[in-house]
Amino acid sequence: MTSLQLRQAIACSLAFFVCATHSWGDPLKNVAQLENVAQLENVAQLENVAQLENVVHKYADNDGVKIHYVVTGSGPLVVFIHGFPDYWYSWRDQMMALEDSFTVAAMDQRGYNLSDKPHGVDQYLMPNLVADVAAVIKAQGQTSAVVVGHDWGGAVAWNVAMTRPELVNRLIILNLPHPAGLAREFATNAQQRKNSQYAMDFQKPDAHKQLTAQGLSRWVADPDARARYVEAFARSDFEAMLNYYKANYPRLSATNSPGDEAPQPPDYPKVKSPVLMFHGLNDQALLPGALNGTWEWLDKDLTLVTVPGAGHFVQQDASELVSATMRSWLLQRMER
Repeated sequence: MTSLQLRQAIACSLAFFVCATHSWGDPLKNVAQLENVAQLENVAQLENVAQLENVVHKYADNDGVKIHYVVTGSGPLVVFIHGFPDYWYSWRDQMMALEDSFTVAAMDQRGYNLSDKPHGVDQYLMPNLVADVAAVIKAQGQTSAVVVGHDWGGAVAWNVAMTRPELVNRLIILNLPHPAGLAREFATNAQQRKNSQYAMDFQKPDAHKQLTAQGLSRWVADPDARARYVEAFARSDFEAMLNYYKANYPRLSATNSPGDEAPQPPDYPKVKSPVLMFHGLNDQALLPGALNGTWEWLDKDLTLVTVPGAGHFVQQDASELVSATMRSWLLQRMER
């Protein structure tokens, strides 16, 4: 593949990811809607930003790798883990919804924003990502937490719950089906495999050179938030972002066709904590079929909230619903 072809492939893949993971609707209507939303919500946004400026910035240490996170509130610990492309600010609405009853800690995953950016694909293997979460919990002086993850953060959260169950007393997942469900869909669902091509392209050599902070921020609708994202991504390491895919993405067959031989997924230990899941149904990168059978991989209760009209970034697309449901679900279970 030539350099030009690679640039075109990555550009198309990133464009698909942005469109597939976010509900854009009609472009011309969307511009007007964004302008109206910006006017109507300007005061509320400024108020939220002002309150979030009061978060405390901290670092946890995982074997020499510094993980940046922000903390606010008081009460039982809730740890938020973002996905791609994102950073701790993704959880701003949920943090405000919980801070009166919980200590909320939102991480920058390694490679992103103010966290360290170690070199090499192996640095981004799942056990290292799990250990980063463990380091944040330990840094807060706790032995367990509510663990919340979206996208790659959801994959990390599932793995924390499965491999370090003592760390997780409640698990909340947003738009990332259980790894076993994803493995099944990759093996049997032609549309899911087609829609996952962007992840294959992200694993090509030098793919990170085609990324920009502005391009990665296209999915953020709010102009003020988008400016913050551009700044955060400018501090991030694009190669590190794509190392998540290179180190952990399911290996497909040589021809990338359903029914072909592919590596068998591992037997996953059952999750031992109660689970709350949100899934924006307009997410075309991660189709909802992978949600089927989730209860087979859990020991305790599952609450599944599907959200029509919301895309991949459901915590922002349906912020009020996600925040209110998350708060209610947690408060009910903390009383038990």
